[in-house]
Amino acid sequence: MDYLSPEEGFLGLAPEQAGNPEEAKAVIIPFGLEGSVSYEGGTRLGPRAMIAASHQVELFDEELWCEPFEKYGVATLREPEIGEDIAKELDRLEATVQAVMDSGRFPMTFGGEHSITAGTIRPFARKYPDLTILHFDAHADLRDGYEGEHYSHAAALRRCLDFEHIELVSVGIRNISAGEIPFLEQNRERIHIHWGRDRARYDVADIVAPLKGRPIYVTFDVDGFDASLMPATGTPEPGGLFWQECMEIIRAASEIGTIVGADVNELAPREGLHGCDFIAAKLAYKILNYALGK
Repeated sequence: MDYLSPEEGFLGLAPEQAGNPEEAKAVIIPFGLEGSVSYEGGTRLGPRAMIAASHQVELFDEELWCEPFEKYGVATLREPEIGEDIAKELDRLEATVQAVMDSGRFPMTFGGEHSITAGTIRPFARKYPDLTILHFDAHADLRDGYEGEHYSHAAALRRCLDFEHIELVSVGIRNISAGEIPFLEQNRERIHIHWGRDRARYDVADIVAPLKGRPIYVTFDVDGFDASLMPATGTPEPGGLFWQECMEIIRAASEIGTIVGADVNELAPREGLHGCDFIAAKLAYKILNYALGK
């Protein structure tokens, strides 16, 4: 695998902190795919912005009272040149995730648009017959393609649910189209949506209950955050999630099941809004800490 140097990679580690990249348990996969954006663009720049901002993330986690990366190690792959054929690029991303898993390590993919999850999920779907997805988003993403693109960002979770054994827990949703409703109604037993409008009444134990004892893949579209917290995304939405409630849900998931992989996507960096890059980078670190560093 072609790795960035520790100083260039996620968290900006010194060589003596990073160790051998082949021995790092967490592998960052930057993949700025942007092929089906339907409003504001810029997600292709998301991975490099997250990596750059991560150099400012404090390594000590005051919640876990340690520097968790020391328990698992982090290596960052060099981002490849990405073409315009979404299906072909998803095949390439799938192969990269598979290679990381085959080496016994934890893949964390930085998008790019949410369509990346249709590629990252495939190796997990093959490995785990009881796989669950914990999904943070403003949008249900259950369209069967959008604007002529089968692998559109708007179809990200529908493509995951093409694997009939996968169960989905979606949190923060406040947009769904009429065309998605029939599929949702037909799959109520494996799709659990927690609407953004109900945030004040969220019960974390209830949200994570379907994840109990199961492998969990976390996919976090940053527009799941409220627009006041995350304006640097293609479709910033009001009525969304805030930091601490997301952390409570991810931590509870890690305690009730096993987080086996993750992605953070849809960051579209904006000049003067470097705080958004930082939030996305810290989010990725927290997911790794809950999954691997406790």
